[in-house]
Amino acid sequence: MSRCRLVLFLAVAAVVIGCGWPRQVPAQKPVTTQSIDPFGQEVRLAARTIVYVSGSGTWDKAYDTLVEAFKKLGAYLDSAGLKASGPAMTIYTSTDDTGFDFKAAIPLAEPPKSPPGRAIAVGQSPDGKVLKFVHRGSYDDMNQTYEAITNYLDEKGLDAKDLLIEEYVTDLVNSPEDMLVVNVLVPLKQ
Repeated sequence: MSRCRLVLFLAVAAVVIGCGWPRQVPAQKPVTTQSIDPFGQEVRLAARTIVYVSGSGTWDKAYDTLVEAFKKLGAYLDSAGLKASGPAMTIYTSTDDTGFDFKAAIPLAEPPKSPPGRAIAVGQSPDGKVLKFVHRGSYDDMNQTYEAITNYLDEKGLDAKDLLIEEYVTDLVNSPEDMLVVNVLVPLKQ
């Protein structure tokens, strides 16, 4: 992904990182705390079997588009008697000024015994070295997190691949929109 496109993508898509300042007790001096969330932590992803829905969306309707995709996947898992073996994720495969292409995916312990059907596919999740960043808050506020990620990559002189992953620690479909916790995983060029 070109640096310009990554900056745009990161600016369009992000959340407030960290826990902030502790509450002050009158007789105590304020103490600065560090965030418990990783910001730029290097991790290695292993490929996992996923079921996914491919699609496209516009940035102004991104949240609704992704929620609908995950509802389809949830209905499929329920009807097939399958269970997720990890958090749901969105794999952004391309982006531009107005929208994005994606795979809304859920990892499984093993592939389904029978093919899922036309709208749902089976594949492998991305693997390799990524940087992990955490977003807490609403989906609409993620642009702040993505701006911080862009700044971090620029400061470190790192180049990201043409791929970005959002891993949902909280349930994107059922959690209150302003209470989301999202791991943003940025694969790096080697």
